Amino acid sequence: MADKISKKKTGFLWGLFCLGLFLADRFTKLYMLKNLEPIGSKPVIDRFLQFTFVENRGAAFGILQGKTWVFVLLTIVIGAAIIYFMRKLIIKSKYPEIVFALCLILAGAIGNFYDRIAYGYVVDFFDLLFVNFAIFNVADIFVVCGAVILVLLILFDVKEDF
Repeated sequence: MADKISKKKTGFLWGLFCLGLFLADRFTKLYMLKNLEPIGSKPVIDRFLQFTFVENRGAAFGILQGKTWVFVLLTIVIGAAIIYFMRKLIIKSKYPEIVFALCLILAGAIGNFYDRIAYGYVVDFFDLLFVNFAIFNVADIFVVCGAVILVLLILFDVKEDF
């Protein structure tokens, strides 16, 4: 019985972690909507980083412009799969590092999902000046970091099926 309560508590804490990540993404986007949208760009670190407000109606690097329904559907399917695997791992008390990576991916996906539903576009603002790269946001950072961590864990750490 205590084990079930402990696993529910653990699942709740992981849920709070995901919520915190989502809220961090929302805060940055709301801040940029209020303060950056009217001016467009603001230098942060000379020749390295500026904030540039972009309404991204596509995916990474602007592909599939205007196909919001595709991203909404994909996010629902992938989000459900992530939650399913997270629950399995939490119930089995296995691989908290993988649950961490999945939380990053899920929070980022939900952050951009929210934007697509609320605004019809994703709010992007990080603009790296030292390289020709797409403008991105905090949710994108979560997704990429979570995916990299997940791949590394699967390649080098996971010793058995989960």
